[in-house]
Amino acid sequence: MNDREADTGSRDEEVAALKDEFVQVRGYWNRVWDDMLQFSPEFFKAYLDLSATPWRSGTLAPQVKELIYIALDASPTHLYEPGLRIHIRNALKLGATAAEIFEVFELATTLGIHACTVGLPILTDELRRAEERSESDLD
Repeated sequence: MNDREADTGSRDEEVAALKDEFVQVRGYWNRVWDDMLQFSPEFFKAYLDLSATPWRSGTLAPQVKELIYIALDASPTHLYEPGLRIHIRNALKLGATAAEIFEVFELATTLGIHACTVGLPILTDELRRAEERSESDLD
């Protein structure tokens, strides 16, 4: 075996270990991460350490953590369908009800209201300015 083959074998073992650790800590695997893991195990390890922190410590029940992930993936600023499916499935397995998940959707949708609360005053302001310009053109 040459050095390159030894390095490849070592890297394959590292990749497999990281994937196994993620599944053990988080309880699922997303195929999207296969490429990330192959391309940069170091980056994936950093992601694993960050995303696994709430699962390695903390006081929230696993079901509540999954409901929070649902809120993040369902929020208008994120809308990540693959993650949403995974976390809904996980929450149901952990005992969450459809009513609880729907309530999370209701709460997450309020994030989109900021488009109106920020945008409407600007629109009103600009309409007023356009009207004032139009009136001054008549003078």
